[in-house]
Amino acid sequence: MRRRLPTPRLLSPHLLGRHLCEARWWALDYVYAGIGQTRAFLSRARPADFRSGAKAPIVIIPGVYESWQFMRPLIQTLHDHGHPVHVVAKLGRNRRSLADAAATVASYLQRENLTGVIIVAHSKGGLIGKQLMTAADPDQRVSAMAAISAPFGGSRYARYWVVPSIRAFAPANAALRDLGLDHRVNDRITSIYGVFDPHIPEGSELAGARNIELRVGGHFRILGDPRTVRAVLDAVTDAGTPAV
Repeated sequence: MRRRLPTPRLLSPHLLGRHLCEARWWALDYVYAGIGQTRAFLSRARPADFRSGAKAPIVIIPGVYESWQFMRPLIQTLHDHGHPVHVVAKLGRNRRSLADAAATVASYLQRENLTGVIIVAHSKGGLIGKQLMTAADPDQRVSAMAAISAPFGGSRYARYWVVPSIRAFAPANAALRDLGLDHRVNDRITSIYGVFDPHIPEGSELAGARNIELRVGGHFRILGDPRTVRAVLDAVTDAGTPAV
């Protein structure tokens, strides 16, 4: 008796469409990242260019392997809306541990005597911001944070990397796990993320925070989306408005 071969299972049109959409988002994400890194490399902007303004001070914390110039379009928008925007040049391309990076930002805040600070961060910058708020800000200089595509729960992809600065995002990492268990400042954080992030399959939802999911895909490309810019401006405005 001839054995019948199993019939191949076909993807449903809905599932196939979703995969194609995610593949497109993935490709566009790397195009944006490449353009952004090139723009950052060629930028002649200086930190002092953005430090004027009468509204609440903003401190920018970029992601891993990102210089502050990578976020320059968003920096320009925040500055155009009246905020003095500060960058911490000593972070370089942001490969330090969370504790070291948070201490570097804390030293900058103290040296510049900044108070009522609102952090605007991307990716790893969101973890550094939370580390700062929980463990390195005894004077409460930071009032709030808007974090974009931050891996608050880590990324299961990180364990496949040999580079320590990327492996640190593995969910089993002790420092990341301890930071996740500390909920003291979550209510002062706005987490902004897309419906699909190729680098953080776990997503960026943070318990107790204000979570904003946008109909956009990508880990880097989301930075340039007008909906993200609007969400950041709204979060910054809310954080900078005194409670009645």
